[in-house]
Amino acid sequence: MIVTSRVVTESFRAPQPDRHRFQTEEEFLMRSNTLRVFIFGLLLLAFAGITMAQDPTPETPAPGPGQQRPGGLGQASQDPQPYEKVITKDAKSKKGIFTVHQVKDKYYYEIPKSEMGKDFLWVSQIQRTTNGVGYGGQALGSRVVRWELGENNRVFLKLINYSVVADPKLPVAQAVADANNNTILMSFPVAAWGPNNETAVIDVGRLFTTDITEISAHQRLGATTMDAARSFVERISPFPTNIEVETTHTYTRTAAPAGAGGGNQPGGGFGQGQMNPGSATVTLHYSMVKLPENPMMPRLFDERVGYFSTSNMDYGRDEQKATQRTFIARWRLEKKDPNAELSEPVKPIVYYIDSATPVKWRKYMLKAIEDWQPAFEAAGFKNAIIGKMAPTKAEDPDFSPEDARYAVVRWLPSTTENASGPHISDPRTGEILDSDIQFYHNVMNLAKSWYFLQVGHLDPRVQKFPIPDEVMGRLLEYVLAHEVGHTLGFQHNMKASSEYSQEKVRDKNWVHTMGHTPTLMDYSRFNYVAQPEDGIDVADLVPGIGPYDKWATMWGYKPIPGAKSPDEEKPTLDAWAREQDDKPYLRFSTDNSNGSDPGEETEAVGDADAIKSTGLGLLNLKRTVKLLAPATTNEKGANYDDLSEIYGRLFGQWTLEMNHVGNIVGGFNSQERHIGQPGARFTPVSAAHQKDAVRFLNENAFPAPTWAIDKDILRKIEPIGVLGRVRNAQNSVLNNLLSSSRFARLAEQSAIDGDSAYQPGDFLADVRSGVWGELSAPKVAIDAYRRNLQRSYLDIANNKLNSPPATLPAGAPPGFTLPPTSGDEKAYYRSELRTLNAAAGAALARTTDKATRVHLEYVRDQIAKILDPEKNGAPAGGAGNRQGLEFLEMMADPTSCFPDYIIRP
Repeated sequence: MIVTSRVVTESFRAPQPDRHRFQTEEEFLMRSNTLRVFIFGLLLLAFAGITMAQDPTPETPAPGPGQQRPGGLGQASQDPQPYEKVITKDAKSKKGIFTVHQVKDKYYYEIPKSEMGKDFLWVSQIQRTTNGVGYGGQALGSRVVRWELGENNRVFLKLINYSVVADPKLPVAQAVADANNNTILMSFPVAAWGPNNETAVIDVGRLFTTDITEISAHQRLGATTMDAARSFVERISPFPTNIEVETTHTYTRTAAPAGAGGGNQPGGGFGQGQMNPGSATVTLHYSMVKLPENPMMPRLFDERVGYFSTSNMDYGRDEQKATQRTFIARWRLEKKDPNAELSEPVKPIVYYIDSATPVKWRKYMLKAIEDWQPAFEAAGFKNAIIGKMAPTKAEDPDFSPEDARYAVVRWLPSTTENASGPHISDPRTGEILDSDIQFYHNVMNLAKSWYFLQVGHLDPRVQKFPIPDEVMGRLLEYVLAHEVGHTLGFQHNMKASSEYSQEKVRDKNWVHTMGHTPTLMDYSRFNYVAQPEDGIDVADLVPGIGPYDKWATMWGYKPIPGAKSPDEEKPTLDAWAREQDDKPYLRFSTDNSNGSDPGEETEAVGDADAIKSTGLGLLNLKRTVKLLAPATTNEKGANYDDLSEIYGRLFGQWTLEMNHVGNIVGGFNSQERHIGQPGARFTPVSAAHQKDAVRFLNENAFPAPTWAIDKDILRKIEPIGVLGRVRNAQNSVLNNLLSSSRFARLAEQSAIDGDSAYQPGDFLADVRSGVWGELSAPKVAIDAYRRNLQRSYLDIANNKLNSPPATLPAGAPPGFTLPPTSGDEKAYYRSELRTLNAAAGAALARTTDKATRVHLEYVRDQIAKILDPEKNGAPAGGAGNRQGLEFLEMMADPTSCFPDYIIRP
């Protein structure tokens, strides 16, 4: 597997799966989903392993002369037949890079010897699938393959691995080759030799009706086996540089043993569940595209600029260690006029809009693609990226959106509220060769909801549902432009937005010119910090291509005259990267920050100071809650589903903004620096600012948000639920604030910086004073919302003290790690609980409220059980491993560009 060394913080504030170890986002998603399926299906796998261990496979007799082992990928040896006997007059033949012959129900490849030993990119996709398991156009993966002519009239299809390399002229090259033998995917007897023995004819049908792991869909579907009797080739179409194949495959899935998980588990398959037990027929599409014989000169990766990447271990480097070489992912752009400052490219980047896209949204989708043109102008290219409508069958009968030669925006009929932008790169150079953007129909619902909740108070057009098409079109343009950015090679950049101060994101002139975030690749959705009095134009509330996007495109795509190798480009690239020192808004997320930088927030605007930004956002949410009912209840005869959904998302937005403040605690301000740039990469947030963050949460997060508890709304949508909504929202904030990784950072800051650091004991005492503030009142009364919060606190403390040490599940992919912990954490929590127990006992004498008295008696009982579970019995609630829960939260899809965050009761 091609891997990189890039690590960057993702949505959860814990060490994330290293998405940049994978060549594409799609590949990362496959690995993340694989792990989640593993967790949910652990018992099933264990059961299968035990069964196999108790029932060994009988030894297979050795094959006789001219035979293959049963179950092998080869066929019995046979002598080639005369060409005209195999390719008969009944053959339907099409010429391309290989000539493809169809003789009745058989398909033959006629492979020129000149194409043997050449590299091809093999791309597997789902074209049509069973209901509930993925969508057409979703990728299965990509591989580099090579056709080779072997002895005894055989042709081998081999899997080529470029993860380990060396200059073939060096002595070490043979050792590298010996340690990196290419896998044979399938062996084919030569059915016939073509004219002058210049071509080899093979029966290729078996390749597409055999369940070969490397190109199969059964793992993604959660299937058990493929039924060859119900699987067949539908068509094979050759072209000058590629061959396109469509197949029908029928898979079966056996039911899981009782209690062993399985079924339609969350997170399985494509993130859309697994197929149900029984059979499912899907259509697969395979593209085999010849890799460039003249590879693009790669550009070396730099942690200071956010590109996806590919890597290899190069044993031919003259260095005193095994050297990993990492190259950025980018399209090949070459100037028509190399001497011109601004030139059109020899071959522009073209994206096609799927014909399934609703007509009224097409102009917005096309504009989203070409929004990137100014960024490429910064790199010296004019009209470098172009959007087109996919041709109809009448216009081009050979056009296929699955064809790897075409980058296509696929509109998927799905209730999923998301979009994704995977790409496929040449593993030798990082050259992007293909991309099919997945655009889910229901992302419209999410974009509408977010826009309304975050800036609806500033835009009268959306204060009545449905919102106007012009607004929805602009939101779709934003969503797609973000995904196009991924397919141009750009990672998410959560850092840049924190380099705009609150003053800037409220300055209408600044926002009009620079945007409220420097990059479209952040998760800074809409400007929820802006206030009505700021006068910001509604057209500027949605992000667009920003200064970071233009600079990063320049850094990755601008030709460097005179440079003949990646190493010769390094001085120029380093000089460009150092522009971040003087222009902080050009910065990218810091490598190995592991969630410690509060300036790398997701879903944040103006997170240079999240306390100020969240305070302003809170003012806007209080304005928005008054708009909920008028916006969603204006259609006579309709139900209250829209009101219920938006009300739930309101709590989600509140939780996000509060968690931005919590992440200041134990935080480090960071900047990615390379040697020669002065200053530390990580600087602790001041103790005073951390303490201010806890104070803000004590005042705004831990008291119930009464402004959001609207009796008129509640009585329209549910008979019960608001206590649960508030409990879940507050519990999320408290869990985040009290995370073990945050405590570990506080402990380390204290150990290194001494008295100037925010001390862990002071932190826990400050949180206790906010969550349990009523205990010090002259007359103690605790309402229902606060009682829920305090029970959550006890559950968290119980998990800290009594859960077993967390461990990664066996088989976890490389790069997955548990959050850091501190050996002091348990001792501090025991001390806190003893202090709390004494305070609760004293408060009992100062309360006359029955509910409060019952609650405090319960609190004391629970504390006793937590501190000594063997003597007093296990405490109620709070079971489970908190760190294990953090790990499972980490498994939620961090590649999801537009994740939902409804807070449900």
